[in-house]
Amino acid sequence: MKQKFWLVSAVVGVALLQASAVYAYKTEVIVKAENKGDFTAVVAAVHQQMQPGGRYEFVQQGERDKLETNFTEMQSLFDKYGTVAQMDQSSKVQLFNDQEAVNAILTRRDDKRLVCESVEPIGSHIPRTTCRTYREIELEQRNAQDFQHQLLQSNQPSGSSLSPHSGH
Repeated sequence: MKQKFWLVSAVVGVALLQASAVYAYKTEVIVKAENKGDFTAVVAAVHQQMQPGGRYEFVQQGERDKLETNFTEMQSLFDKYGTVAQMDQSSKVQLFNDQEAVNAILTRRDDKRLVCESVEPIGSHIPRTTCRTYREIELEQRNAQDFQHQLLQSNQPSGSSLSPHSGH
């Protein structure tokens, strides 16, 4: 009886430790500036990190467009006021909302963000928690798509009527 209680307690303890590890990741504020000069530097750094190999390279085109819209709105506020301290209340609210929108996109596409899932391994009904970075997940998906594309191309006979230049 005592062994059964101890075993249940150990399983619950391990589950709690795993749950705490899953939720231990803290989001960080990426875009926040108090003046025009700081804002310009932050935007330049974000643009650099959105390049291939950068921390935010996985930001999708629609999200990039939204980021640019938010950056433009924020830039106009800094052009008008210079610093956050000089902004009126409605401008501060707009700046805050724009920053939150930008940070939400960048946090979601951050290649260092941990994504954890509970998976039942083949041959077992006991789920295991596995965590990978967003970069690992995205690169795995890209590699799978590339492999599938290469497989389709290698299975297509040369001179096939599916060619875009076949006149059909």
